[in-house]
Amino acid sequence: MMKRRPLIAGNWKMNLSVDDSIKLVREIAANTDQLEGVEVLVAPPFTALSAVKEAIGNSRIFLGAQNIHWEMSGAYTGEISGTMLQEAGCTHVIIGHSERRSLFKETSEIIDFKAKAASLLGLVPILCIGETLEQREGGQTFAVLREQLVLSLNNYRTDRMMPPSTILAYEPVWAIGTGKTATPLQAQEVHRFIREWIDKNFDSGTASQVRILYGGSVKPDNISDLMSKEDIDGALVGGASLKADSFLQIIRFDER
Repeated sequence: MMKRRPLIAGNWKMNLSVDDSIKLVREIAANTDQLEGVEVLVAPPFTALSAVKEAIGNSRIFLGAQNIHWEMSGAYTGEISGTMLQEAGCTHVIIGHSERRSLFKETSEIIDFKAKAASLLGLVPILCIGETLEQREGGQTFAVLREQLVLSLNNYRTDRMMPPSTILAYEPVWAIGTGKTATPLQAQEVHRFIREWIDKNFDSGTASQVRILYGGSVKPDNISDLMSKEDIDGALVGGASLKADSFLQIIRFDER
C-alpha cells in the first residue's frame, strides 16, 4: 500500500492581524524546520497572505488560501482569483468549507467550478465535505457525502481524471467549533467510504494517493488517536491552529 505523507493544515479563518500572523508562522517554522515525515500548511486571511509568505521564507511550510473564485478576472466585487492567490505565494486553497456552504450558500456545483479552476492553475484544492448533526442522527451520513462528492467533483468525473494531489477533508458540521469530535472509529469509517468512492469513480491508484484529512475540533489530546487510523492522512485544524503551542503539539502527533 502506498504511504501517504500526513498533512496538518491550519485554517485561521477570519482571525489574527498581519503582525500576529507573521509572529505565529515564524514560531511554527522555527519549531518544524527539522521535522520529517509530516507536511504543514497555514491558511491565513487574504490580507496576510503575502506577509506570511515572506515570513515563511525557506521553511517547508505551505501557504494556502481560504477561498477562490472560478474566474481568472472580471467584475466580481469582493472576490479573489486563483492567479491572485498564486501571486501572493499560495500553493493550496481550501474549497467548500462548511461555513462557506452554510453561511454563504455555496452549492456543490459552485464548489465544483472552484475546484476545476484551482486545478487548471496548478493550485491544490483542499475540498471539504461533511454532514450536519440532523443528517447523521437520521442515518443520512453516507448519502449526503456521496451527493457532495458527486456534485463537487463533477468536472473531474466528466474528465475521468482526479489529480492525485487533490486533498479531501471530511469535516462533520456537528463537530466544527463545538468541542465535539467524531470518534476515531467514526472518522475512519467515513474516510474509508470516501476512499472507496474515489476507487469506484476513478481508479485504485488515485484512491491510494489522494489524502483525506479530518477536521472538526481537532486538538492535541485527540490527534494521535485520529492519526492512528489507516485512512486518516492528516487534519484540517481550526481554533487550535491559532496558538503556536497547540498547533505544534498537533503537528508533532507522532512524538507523543
